[in-house]
Amino acid sequence: MDNSYPYIASLTREPFLFYEMRTTAKLLSCDLSEEEVVTQITSDNLFQYPTEKSVARMAKACIKRLAAMNDADLVRAIAEQPTDVAKQICLYAMMKQSRLMWEFMLTVIGEKYRLRDSSFGKIDLNTYFMRLQEQDDVVASWSEATIKKLKQVFAKALVENEYLDSVHANHLNPVYLHPILENAIRSHGDLIILPAFNCFS
Repeated sequence: MDNSYPYIASLTREPFLFYEMRTTAKLLSCDLSEEEVVTQITSDNLFQYPTEKSVARMAKACIKRLAAMNDADLVRAIAEQPTDVAKQICLYAMMKQSRLMWEFMLTVIGEKYRLRDSSFGKIDLNTYFMRLQEQDDVVASWSEATIKKLKQVFAKALVENEYLDSVHANHLNPVYLHPILENAIRSHGDLIILPAFNCFS
């Protein structure tokens, strides 16, 4: 992840989105163009959202996140692999798209696994964002409501991927990096992020 990427708060509107990501990945894997995918998701309301505008916006957001991985095999894996594997790849996609998520998974979660420290709580999220607010003017300008929402998105993504048993959990579970994603991470040269998946080999 390039440090010149700005921090953006789009995750408040575009959280983990597993169902939407999987639906989009299935259509992209059918060799539809991005425009055709957005049209089909919108016209058939495949996300079951209340307004057409929000469906189109989220479909485009999912396409952008899938594209961030730059890996057609991983997109197909989100469409076809068992849920736990597909979710883990969706987390990687989220990290590839968001510097905020990438650095959190690397510097907080990866570091916990490296130190064999399974404790986790609100303090870890609070500390991460406080540190960022001190270091970065953009993050410092975000409202309390935005920061609060981001913390919720992060916690829920960890629950979805079984790092945490619930948003109120006080410890991290050991996670297993699925080979299909590990091989992709290695081939993309993203070895720095392996600790975020409890992988140190």
